[in-house]
Amino acid sequence: MKFFNREKEIKEILSVIESEPQLIYFVYGPINSGKSALIREIIKNKLDKAKYVPFLIDFRQIGAGSFEDFIEAMFEVDYTTKIDDIKKYVKDFINWILENTDTISKLISMYSGVPLQIPAPVLKLEEKERRRIKNIYRYLKELFIGIREKRKMPVLILDELQMLKDISLNGNRSLLKSFFQFLVALTKVEHLAHVFCVSSDSLFIEYVYSATELEGRAKYILVDDFEKKETLEFIDFLTKELLKGKIILSKKEKEKIYELVGGKPVYLISIINDLKTKSLDEVLSYLLQDEKAKIKMFLNLLEEEEKIEVKDKIKIVKKEEIIKTLKKFKDSFVISIENVKPEVYYYLVKKNILFLDPINEILKPQSRLTYHAINRALKELSL
Repeated sequence: MKFFNREKEIKEILSVIESEPQLIYFVYGPINSGKSALIREIIKNKLDKAKYVPFLIDFRQIGAGSFEDFIEAMFEVDYTTKIDDIKKYVKDFINWILENTDTISKLISMYSGVPLQIPAPVLKLEEKERRRIKNIYRYLKELFIGIREKRKMPVLILDELQMLKDISLNGNRSLLKSFFQFLVALTKVEHLAHVFCVSSDSLFIEYVYSATELEGRAKYILVDDFEKKETLEFIDFLTKELLKGKIILSKKEKEKIYELVGGKPVYLISIINDLKTKSLDEVLSYLLQDEKAKIKMFLNLLEEEEKIEVKDKIKIVKKEEIIKTLKKFKDSFVISIENVKPEVYYYLVKKNILFLDPINEILKPQSRLTYHAINRALKELSL
């Protein structure tokens, strides 16, 4: 299916890429708002391949969250080479990229980036993690210097970077903090590469936003669900793409869809697909019932006191405070974080019920569907 809209965000990101690297950019937004799809669309179809070399790392692959998982997610390790001279390997790797433009174009089309290859000898498997990470940073720096010398710009995209948060180096220093320092050196200090970090974890974005090591070194790009006008246009787009024009929805029907689920792309695609075999009322009724049942189950299973980790401290959250916060959405889709205790919104964000926007200091349900489900569940449970 063709990519739809996001012209504003595409223009903003391309403007960043076309300038000299200065900052780390964090692309954030509610779950399933289309952040990863946006980045991949830019890499595949908007980026000038003659000027830029994109590397996309998807940290969703990280399993238990060990240093070895980090390496596996980050690189394609070349076990065939015995070269341990970083500069020599970098030279050969860059020459391969430049000499195999058709292969590179296919890789970008398939995987949204060039695989980040690293020679096994550089990893020095017998050494401690803190020493190995220095070798990795040195290798990446030499790689990006080499690409810049060829008059091309590296673009490093790190999807779901928050997966590194719990990985430590030899049980001591956080890998993420070390990685942040390296990314700051790449961008603000040495201007060697553009760096974009994509995340649906709004608590991670709050953590990053308050991190002293990133103050003045990062900016934030919000990719939110579609507004009403875009949603109605997207529904028209989907009916043509998925239903081949066999079903035409009236303005009233399109507005009914928006009123229930808002502009979340994943819901809109699901609804239009389901219209192949069901009526619109059936589809919308099922979605609301399913979401409402999840919220009711969540509320029914709440203990009188729940525990949540807030900035490395265990806090107690009372059931009555959780319900009181959810009731704040009775008359408003958006509320200020100033009106909610951190431990309460941490708990609700962790449960994927609320989305936190720390830059704009607001809380809102993860979707309009969740908003309706919260209010229906509270009413049916007489809370």
